[in-house]
Order: sequence, then structure tokens, then C-alpha cells
Amino acid sequence: MKDLWVEKYRPTRMADYVFTDDVQRQQVERWVQDRSIPHLLFSGSPGTGKTTLAKMLINELGIDEYDVMYSNGSKEGRKIEWVDRLINFCQTMPFGHLKIVLIDEADHLNPGSVQPALRNLMEDYSDTVRFILTCNYPNKLLPALHSRWLRFHIDKTDLTEFTARAATVLVNENIEFDLDTLDSYVKATYPDLRSCLKLLQGNSFSGALIRPGENDTGVKDWKLDAVGMFKAGKTREARALICGQATTEDMDSMFRWMYDNLELWSSDPEKQDRAITIIRNGLASVPMVADQEINISATMVELCNL
Repeated sequence: MKDLWVEKYRPTRMADYVFTDDVQRQQVERWVQDRSIPHLLFSGSPGTGKTTLAKMLINELGIDEYDVMYSNGSKEGRKIEWVDRLINFCQTMPFGHLKIVLIDEADHLNPGSVQPALRNLMEDYSDTVRFILTCNYPNKLLPALHSRWLRFHIDKTDLTEFTARAATVLVNENIEFDLDTLDSYVKATYPDLRSCLKLLQGNSFSGALIRPGENDTGVKDWKLDAVGMFKAGKTREARALICGQATTEDMDSMFRWMYDNLELWSSDPEKQDRAITIIRNGLASVPMVADQEINISATMVELCNL
């Protein structure tokens, strides 16, 4: 437990990074070859590798550590005072050939103050500074900013590749596991590899990956427990757990989780098609239902009846 697996297995070289789009891979290779990049916006679901790609790119470009300013948009980027620090950083000459401002969770930047200021900084210091922003919801950024970035949308990793990467980490750490147990962890976290590795590490302290809910030890996660219940045929218990534990924010992502795990509802391709329609109908009902717990519960009843 001395090293966090999330950081230990974070790719630092392009050869280790798994691209989901070959065109994007070729573009990144060209930037590394030219030793220059445009302003970049990496968007995508949590845990799909946005920050990893940004840090890997900085490393491959050979940017001096003193020429990199890292910030979190949900913390520093909420206050206009943070812009003063950013201006001071941009005004000084780089130690190397380029300065990089890396802002994680940029969709939390204050749209009334910080985002407009950022637009001017990108233009004023474009000769020596490049901005790399990562976000989950690019629509929360001002339209004027979008025209100044090259946007990279990072799609989720293929489920098979996702499982293989998780299994590789367990093998490298000499952790004993069976595929069915690993599959439960994958279903609970896909496509967020970061969350998957955290759960795997927290539940393999004994040298073997424990099953969800086994002796109530390890790191708990309600989605993980729910997957175990669904697999055991305890659909009502699983539904009650999800509706009891999911927060308002979780409710918004539950439909995507249902869609990403169609095999939980049926192994029959035709029934999986019906499951997609059920999920779509539940999602379409969100604006019309006052109590989203009831909407989620009703959708799961239909899915379990498949």
C-alpha cells in the first residue's frame, strides 16, 4: 500500500498510453516531433485518461518542471485572485522553450470572472505559453474560449482493454484473483479506470482480491456491492441499495452505468437491445419526474424483468 497504483501505473511515455483514436495518436506524435503544441482542451468521462495524456505530453515535450503551472479549476480557479498568480507565471520568460499551464476540472472555472480573463491571457502570451485544460463538461466553458483551443474528446477505453489493464496491474502486484471477481469490480467502475484501481488496491491488501461484500472488509463501494447482488440474483436488494445510496449527482450518471453494463440485465443480444430502449425511456423521463429515485427504481424494475 506504500505506492498508489493510480500513480504507479500512470503512463509517462507515449508508448505506454492507450489511444482510443488512431488519428489522435498521430497528432500527438506530430506535436512531440515538432516540440510544440496549440492550446488544448481534453474532454471526456472521469477516469478516461485526460490528465494522464496532458502530463505525458508535457513529459514527452521535455518541458522544464519550473515551466509548468498546475491548477485545479474546482479549487483555485473559482476565485479571481488566482488569475494574479497566473499572470505572474505567464509574464516571466521560460527556462526552456515553452511554458505550460495545466488546469484540471476546467469546467468549474468561474464563468463570470476567471474564464473571460483566461481568454485574454491565451492571446497575450501565446508566444511563450500554452494552456492545457481538462474537463468532463465542455459545454460549461464559454463559447469564446472554445474557438481558442483544439479540442480532444477522449472516448472511454474498450471494455476488454479496460479489463486487461486492470488484470495486468493485479498480476504485476502479485495479487491472486479470479476473473468473475475482477469482472464485478470492472462493472462497478467502468469506464473510470482510476476508480477501478483504487478499489482493487483497497480490496487486495491480503495478497488476494476479495469478493464484493466478503466479510465486509476492504474499501466499500455501493456500486460494487450492487453488482454482486445482481449477479447473485438479488435484484430487489440491489435496487434498494442503489436507490438508498445514490446521491442526486449519482442519479444523473446511473443511466449511463446501466447502459455500460447491459450484460447485467441479459446475455441475449435481443434483450440487450430492449434494455437500451428501457434505459432511453427512463432517461427521457428525467425532466418529467419530480422524484428521480422513483424513476431510477422503475427503470431497474423493467430491466430486471428482462
